[in-house]
Amino acid sequence: MEIMERKKIVNRFKRIEGQIRGLEKMIEDESPCLDILTQVSAVTAAIKKAGTEVVRVYLDHCLVDAANKTEADRERKKTEFQKALSRYIDMA
Repeated sequence: MEIMERKKIVNRFKRIEGQIRGLEKMIEDESPCLDILTQVSAVTAAIKKAGTEVVRVYLDHCLVDAANKTEADRERKKTEFQKALSRYIDMA
């Protein structure tokens, strides 16, 4: 993963971290449930977008790198990616 891509993904997660802290404060301040659920929805969407970016970067770099590997290594990478993608899709 290139430095700029890594930095963008880390920044996404830092924003999500801030959103989570905001949710904690909303709970502590006894904010209305509808407002809290709206923010939970926003956090969920942000996490999904971050995951999608990780998948894109993986496809751009990791799988391309696997093309230069042995057949066994390519199969292993493919299986790993399928498992990770399945877990990600199940999260949706």
